[in-house]
Amino acid sequence: MTVTVKKNKLVLGGFVITFIGALFFSTKAILVKLAFANTHTDPVTILALRMLFSLPFYIAIGLFASNKKSNIYFTKRQWAYIILLGLTGYYVSSLCDFIGLQYISAGLERLILFIYPTLAVVLNAMIFRQRVNGFQKLAMALTYAGIAIAFWGEMKIDSSNPEFFIGSIFCFLCAITFAIYLVGSGKMIAETGAIKFTSYAMIAAAGGIFIHYFITGGIIHHMKTDLLGYGFLLAILATVIPSFLMSAGIKKIGSSNAAIISSIGPVSTILQAHFILGERITVEQITGTILVIVGVMLIGLRTRGNFSATQKIVN
Repeated sequence: MTVTVKKNKLVLGGFVITFIGALFFSTKAILVKLAFANTHTDPVTILALRMLFSLPFYIAIGLFASNKKSNIYFTKRQWAYIILLGLTGYYVSSLCDFIGLQYISAGLERLILFIYPTLAVVLNAMIFRQRVNGFQKLAMALTYAGIAIAFWGEMKIDSSNPEFFIGSIFCFLCAITFAIYLVGSGKMIAETGAIKFTSYAMIAAAGGIFIHYFITGGIIHHMKTDLLGYGFLLAILATVIPSFLMSAGIKKIGSSNAAIISSIGPVSTILQAHFILGERITVEQITGTILVIVGVMLIGLRTRGNFSATQKIVN
């Protein structure tokens, strides 16, 4: 009986930790929108600040993993893949996301990004010839129907915004590039381990972001305190802390359960956007959100992938 009680407490603790981590991750779009509105910054600057404050944690994690007795040294081929995938998944993808957030609502951004598991299924079918079964096709149909409904509802509200479609396209590019990262990282994670791979991929992405920032003429010491504050919150509240919480949650309840719980993300973002940013909640948005979440959950339940829930939503 005592063993059962302890096991139930561990499982409950895992669900709570994962739930909190998913909520923290969902604050990313809200913080970015607030930074744009209150500081008039640009996507590259706020992204550079996010990486500046989070980078020390990932360097520490990477070094810790590399100093373990079980450490496996990367080959040149593995280093090349890690750098390439890191630049794709956390530099290009995040940059497209932040650019898109300038033009569309936080709620729609989160819904568009949430389709990346379906894109990963499509990419696996195209690249690795993995068969897409009828169940997966149904899940994808629900997901894209949900996006279409939410998109239509958003268009009715924001039809006067000439850059609405530009923002939507950039967020869709974010979803595509992150799906590419997930598909490409499967084999690498099996070879190097998830924690070590993710840490060095983030470090590679940070290098790309910093180079981009300084090429475009950014000077960090000229930044105001409020902008630095948003960068710090993005790094700690919406990146580092939830990534550790999700890792702990996955360890307790498994990546499949963690991925399902992370489906609260779009709902949380929509509610935060309504109460903090004043964004409207429409019937179309609610309907679309339900369909997207159901579709993605079905994909998660029936698709066997090599990537973890933490990597799925860290972007």
